[in-house]
Amino acid sequence: MNNYFKVSSIPPKNNSFIYSFFKNLKVTGWLIFLNILFFILFSLLGVLKDSDCGLSFCKFIALQPNNLFLNNYWWTLLTSMFMHVNIIHLFVNLFSLYFIGNFLETLIGKKRFFWVYLLSGLFAGLFFALFAFLFKGPWWSIRIFGGADTFAMGASGALFGLVGVLALLVPRNKVFLIAGPIIALILINVLRVLPFFQSFIFLLDFLFILYVVLSIYSMVSFNSTLSKLALPIEMPLWAVPIVAIVPLIVLSLFIDLSVGNMAHLGGFIAGSIYGIYLKFKYKKKTKLIAQYYSR
Repeated sequence: MNNYFKVSSIPPKNNSFIYSFFKNLKVTGWLIFLNILFFILFSLLGVLKDSDCGLSFCKFIALQPNNLFLNNYWWTLLTSMFMHVNIIHLFVNLFSLYFIGNFLETLIGKKRFFWVYLLSGLFAGLFFALFAFLFKGPWWSIRIFGGADTFAMGASGALFGLVGVLALLVPRNKVFLIAGPIIALILINVLRVLPFFQSFIFLLDFLFILYVVLSIYSMVSFNSTLSKLALPIEMPLWAVPIVAIVPLIVLSLFIDLSVGNMAHLGGFIAGSIYGIYLKFKYKKKTKLIAQYYSR
């Protein structure tokens, strides 16, 4: 009788594909799933149709410095991390999250990874909002820091936090930075301000999206010839944040890139601080990890 109750008290095993899929998901996988889920939800609700994000429910989700500090929209520091402008914005961020996230999660574990992702994203949003709110006025400050009424969204701040940790833990590990889409983004923004191309903005956007998709496909195709399409540049991890942040800040003085420079910088600072903490607390372990990934 006792054995019977012991056996019958065990819940039946669920062997369904969906159950197994979600059970085995890493934190990185859950973050990717949530970003996709919220993008679909926001799209269905029509949140993303408002181009200036100020006339609809969008303003309660996206991060705007004025709303944050004047209207106390503090929750937007979190919600904006799971909101993306369009499918390409979402795809590029999640593509990066898949590779960077899985690597870092393997190094530091699920709990640490989750908190560094979340806190880096929150700090990145606050860093952006603070600089945009305090340095409002001159045109150059808006170009670099963003305007106080500018809406910001996306996971890139949290992503740069992950890069910050990796840059401290495995600085000499070689990675590929896909330079092609960055160059294409700059070129598109230059062409947008030229009178001749004003009538072809839709075509320019389409070509840019097409090139980004082809670039990403070329990198995962494992075809060395095809991958050259994306203009991959091999570099140590310590150099990635410098190359990915500094040039865009400088170019922002000349071109309106619509890039959250301060969010990227803020996320990187937050991740770097955590990376320094890990190096001091776990000196032997982090030293071994750095040596292993410097080969």
